[in-house]
Amino acid sequence: MAMRKEAVPVVAVMLMLVVLAPGKARAACEVTQLAVCASAILGGTKPSGECCGNLRAQQGCFCQYVKDPNYGHYVNSPHARETLQTCGIALPHC
Repeated sequence: MAMRKEAVPVVAVMLMLVVLAPGKARAACEVTQLAVCASAILGGTKPSGECCGNLRAQQGCFCQYVKDPNYGHYVNSPHARETLQTCGIALPHC
């Protein structure tokens, strides 16, 4: 349960950043689509099929997220790397 309480502020911040982001960035990369991966990325739980599907759809955005100070530490975390591997997605090389 504690993990869920931690995930809520993270998801809220992600949503605010996407809403405030310029239109062009929002059209290409929707970080809100990764909210379903919060428990896997933050807590190391097994990612859902929806999470893996959304990660696949957002693959082209990974390097953008890595370079963003708001998301980089999540993308580079051990749990995020485990999540990508579990979903069969190659780790980004940025």
